[in-house]
Amino acid sequence: MHHSEQPRTGHVVIGVDTHKHVDVAAVMDTIGGILATLTIPTDAGGFRQLADWAASFGTVLAFGIEGTGSYGATLTSFLRRAGHKVVEAGRPDRRLRRMNGKSDTLDAENAARAALAGFATATPKSADGEAEMIRLLKVAHDQAVEQRAAAMVTIKAMLVHASDALRQETAGKTQISLARQLAALRPRHLEGPEDALRHTPRTLAKRWQYLDAEAKELTKMIGDLVQRVAPQLLEPFGIGADTAAEILVVTGDNPERIKSEAALAKLAGIAPVPTGSGMTSGRHRINHGGHRAAERRDLPNRHRSDALPPADDRLRRPPHRRRQDETRDHPMPQALRYSRGLPPPPTHPTDALRSKLTTIGAPTPWPRL
Repeated sequence: MHHSEQPRTGHVVIGVDTHKHVDVAAVMDTIGGILATLTIPTDAGGFRQLADWAASFGTVLAFGIEGTGSYGATLTSFLRRAGHKVVEAGRPDRRLRRMNGKSDTLDAENAARAALAGFATATPKSADGEAEMIRLLKVAHDQAVEQRAAAMVTIKAMLVHASDALRQETAGKTQISLARQLAALRPRHLEGPEDALRHTPRTLAKRWQYLDAEAKELTKMIGDLVQRVAPQLLEPFGIGADTAAEILVVTGDNPERIKSEAALAKLAGIAPVPTGSGMTSGRHRINHGGHRAAERRDLPNRHRSDALPPADDRLRRPPHRRRQDETRDHPMPQALRYSRGLPPPPTHPTDALRSKLTTIGAPTPWPRL
């Protein structure tokens, strides 16, 4: 369904408000006049109808689409393959919503107006290559890891109420061995709470084993994709397959859309924004919008060339292997106190006097502060 005036020839901008089943589009001329609107289904036929309908009004300067990463992802890919310029329109301003109301047609008009005025300039991800494949695999991987941890927490909570014999058998075991032992339980018929306390850990342990195998399989698949797409990301110290995958997800399959380090900082959620007028404090805060997983991993700083590996080989071992070292022989305290590349710690003003008094055998007049 659509209503329109006589098609014109010239330059136009198309705004699209995307939904799960239908999309609403509005065409706007270069002076801000709405020429027509159109409602299409979210399938290939509807996308072709939208492209032909937009071309009937003249040269299309750009498509401003809301939700290019969600409901509008398929439409965005279709229009990009057709050679059209697509920009992310974003959500309309709340002040305009309060004044003008909200509807699908108004949202489409606001998207076209944002693209025409230059407010919408962000180029969406193409989502048609290995980076999108990694993103999809990471969604399943991260959920499996989260549910695996939740299953283990529930298992240990259940063991608190278990019998003394079962608690002694499972004490001090690693997660893998604990899940293996509980999954091998052979509970009796359900006749009391003790029988249920053997059924429940067994079920949770089997769930943990399944999620653990699933997470490891997805980890290998993600690592293989990262090695194939960008093996150079794995060369610097401190960057593994998981961190490199997060970098690829942030940049997407068209990293040329990121023009500067400031744009990357905005994507990673670490861009500074002013907190005052500039005439009072001049302070800034971190704008936490963007890809929060990248901000948590400190991705913009992980690729620095001055990152140094641990000074001692024993620091390279996994944490559960480091415990085998004697406390007095372990280099961690020395590494923390005397970091490589840093000046020695400053001496206390009383150290010289204390050393001199100790040398001559006199008692120290005051303790070190």
